[in-house]
Amino acid sequence: MSNMIDFDKAKEALGGFTAQAQEMLKDGSKVESALQALEAKMKEIPTVGEGLSKLPLMISMIRGYITKEYTDVSPKVIASMLCAVLYLLKGKDLIKDSIPVVGYLDDIAVTAAAFKLSENELAAYEQWRAAKAAVAAEPAGEPAESIVRTAAKQIEEAEDAIEAALDNAPSEA
Repeated sequence: MSNMIDFDKAKEALGGFTAQAQEMLKDGSKVESALQALEAKMKEIPTVGEGLSKLPLMISMIRGYITKEYTDVSPKVIASMLCAVLYLLKGKDLIKDSIPVVGYLDDIAVTAAAFKLSENELAAYEQWRAAKAAVAAEPAGEPAESIVRTAAKQIEEAEDAIEAALDNAPSEA
């Protein structure tokens, strides 16, 4: 697919939304509205393989950033992702979406460029999200119980070591 995509043109298309994306970052409700609109638009797009496969992850990361749940990312990265969102929603398509199948190639190219520009940050976010889900999946109270059991065992071992040391200590006579 990368042979069909001109990343320079895609990056140029993204850049056309930089000022608007940076302005949107100041108002979380505008970002949320755009993300909801994009989710609705995604339902209209036929399955196109990997080109748009990370779009839900990107939407989730932007949401996490706006709600301040995930802030380990540069605002510039979020802005570049918002550029892709804006292109998908408002872009002057290089290829009209109404052309069956082929009409979405420019959307795929622009989104792929945004993914490529933020690849490391998306991977870090995906790991963070997986770790968060793993913690949430643990039964309530389990981590505390585990800590208490471990501490009790360590105290018992320490008491045994002290007792053994006292038994082996030379007696004062």
